[in-house]
Amino acid sequence: MENYLEINKKSWNAKVEPHLKSDFYFVDEFLKGRTSLNSIELELLGDIKGKSILHLQCHFGQDSISLSRMGAKVTGIDLSDQAIDAAKDLAQKCGTDTEFICSDVYDLPSVLDQKFDIVYTSYGTIGWLPDLEKWAGVISHFLKPGGQFIMAEFHPVVWMFDDDFTKVVYNYFNEKPIVETYEGTYADQSAPIVQEYVMWNHSLSEVLDNLVKKDLKLDTFQEFDWSPYPCFRHVDEFEKGKWRIPQFGNKIPLVFALAAQKK
Repeated sequence: MENYLEINKKSWNAKVEPHLKSDFYFVDEFLKGRTSLNSIELELLGDIKGKSILHLQCHFGQDSISLSRMGAKVTGIDLSDQAIDAAKDLAQKCGTDTEFICSDVYDLPSVLDQKFDIVYTSYGTIGWLPDLEKWAGVISHFLKPGGQFIMAEFHPVVWMFDDDFTKVVYNYFNEKPIVETYEGTYADQSAPIVQEYVMWNHSLSEVLDNLVKKDLKLDTFQEFDWSPYPCFRHVDEFEKGKWRIPQFGNKIPLVFALAAQKK
């Protein structure tokens, strides 16, 4: 899939406008001070005041700006130029000094010359990347010695099922690119957009092994039987801000999170 970046950039550019208008991203409340960060990542991040943070695949920057509001110096990057334009506008409206760069993750070392206390990524990011060895190398490259990598992500078990969670359709392991066309978007199923996209499934072993091989020492690894987002087709909110797939209940993990330190 040599042209996967072109396909996915077009797909994410198409998402920006409907996402800005969706209840999923609560932009009006965000402008008034509501954070976009969840308890899972907040517990791993701890006190970040005065720390430098690189946020990979930041979309239109809500998490980046939320981290800035907590006192960090934040740089967010994303493949979508329209998302980065929206992120810059949102940061200006919020009065933060968050910086944003339009770049593919793999190209970032040729674009940005800086080291960070923390590299951060969250929810629905690694599936857009074909090569996690290269991804882990970028993370290691940008971390200061002793710096932390913080990650919260949907569990790979989730991506094995069809959209209605009735049967296993996809390989748990990174077998091949998944090329599909999708109507609407996870933030607004009724959005009038049709997008082709290219994704890859990544097992937990692929994530962890590549991080360890790039001089990162795993400090914490957690799995959660709930999602902080109602981004799947069929979910129940069993507690405020916590969703599960009703036919699975608490029987499968929906999210994993980790903290690792650069040696």
